[in-house]
Parts: sequence; C-alpha cells; structure tokens
Amino acid sequence: MIHPQAVVDPKANLASDVEVGPFTYIGPGVEIGAGTVVHSHVCIKGPTKIGKRNRIFQFASVGEDCQDKKYKGEPTTLEIGDDNQIRESCTIHRGTIQDEGITQIGSGNLFMAYTHVAHDCRIGDNNIFANNASVAGHVHVAHDVILAGFAGVHQFCRIGAYSMLGLGTLTGKDVPAFVMAIGNPAKPSGMNFEGMRRRGFPKESIRVLREAYKTVYMRGQRLEQAILQLEALPHDDLLQLFIESIKSSERGIVR
Repeated sequence: MIHPQAVVDPKANLASDVEVGPFTYIGPGVEIGAGTVVHSHVCIKGPTKIGKRNRIFQFASVGEDCQDKKYKGEPTTLEIGDDNQIRESCTIHRGTIQDEGITQIGSGNLFMAYTHVAHDCRIGDNNIFANNASVAGHVHVAHDVILAGFAGVHQFCRIGAYSMLGLGTLTGKDVPAFVMAIGNPAKPSGMNFEGMRRRGFPKESIRVLREAYKTVYMRGQRLEQAILQLEALPHDDLLQLFIESIKSSERGIVR
C-alpha cells in the first residue's frame, strides 16, 4: 500500500490500509486513518491528525509551518476529519500559539486545486472551496458554505453556514448565514434560496428568511433595529441561525 519510492517516517502512524503514492513525504507526528489515499508528490508534516477515507492529491502540502512571521517553531497542530478531498497543490497550515495552537478541518469538504487554508482556521463540514479560494489566518467557516474560484477571506472573518461567496469575491467582514456575497469589497447579493430548496428546507422557513433578508438589507434601518424586529418574529431554527451569525460578529457584517 506504500509505494517503495515514498518516504514515511518511522514515527508516523498510518492505518494498515492507507495508500501512499511515489515521491510522497510523510513526516513524524503524522497520523492517518483507515481508507485514506495519499497520491504521489504530497508532503504531510506533523503534528497532524488525518481521519478516515480522505483523498489527498498530488503536490498538496498539508501540516506545514504557517506563514505568520510571529511563528517561531512552537509545537502546533492540524486536525482533519473524514471524507475530505484535498485536490492538487492545496496548502493547509498548522496553527500558532497566538491563537489556540490548532487548525481544524471537519468532514466531507472539497478543497479544489490551489486552495489555501491558513493557520488557526476552523473549517466545518461539507464546504466547497473552488479553485484558488483562500482563507487567511484565524478565519472560521461554518458548514455547507461555497467559496467560488479566487474568493478570498480576510483574517479573523467568520463565514456563516449555507452562505456563498461569488467568483473573485474578497471580504474583510463577516458573511452571515445563508447570505450570498459578491464583489471586491464584498456586497450582499440575496440569500442562497436555491441551495435551501435543494436541501429540502421547509417552505415556511424559506419565506421567513426571505423576509429577514429584506429587514436587514433592504429597508434602510440600523442593524440594531433590524435585529430587534427579527427577534420579535415567531421562533424558527433557521431564522435563529441567521440572527446569531449577525449578533456574534466582531468585525461587522457585509452590508
């Protein structure tokens, strides 16, 4: 299962069925779970823990030292869940002690070619990073998010669940749950209603979110006033997710 031209450090811990292609380097402190395939010309450094059934394609760099000039070689980590696809030439870096010392990636994500996940990021589940999408240090991406090609996210930003950044979009502010953003700088462009329908969200919840978007973005009122109006509506779990993604923002939201 391990090609004779691969280099796997004796201090790495690989499940018995992990496949490793030629000219790949796996360093000490790397753990890789069952069913994972690491193609040729991949570099994985530790401490890094990779779960089950991941596929890592050629020229990816996983678990490398971060690009933060404050980093001085401290022991930091990278954790990756299950069923992710990490495509050609992706770069994913470990954390820094200036944060919590860890970069975390959930399960079921697709990182297309040349995508970048910087130090201390927290990436949830079932996200899609299209070609050349990049997130800077300390960014949090929830779940079921789409970053289109060449999208970029400034450090410390939060990208809410089910949201979407369009082609070439650059954001220095948080993107609330469900919101679509486009441009440089990013501007709101409606909600991802088509994605909601495809996921089978209740029609009433979609109707409520449509009204919530108008309240926040289209009625010319202060954000604080808009939030009060939303909180006065009957409880809806998806609406609450939208509200909380706004209230928890520290950088301000795209608006």
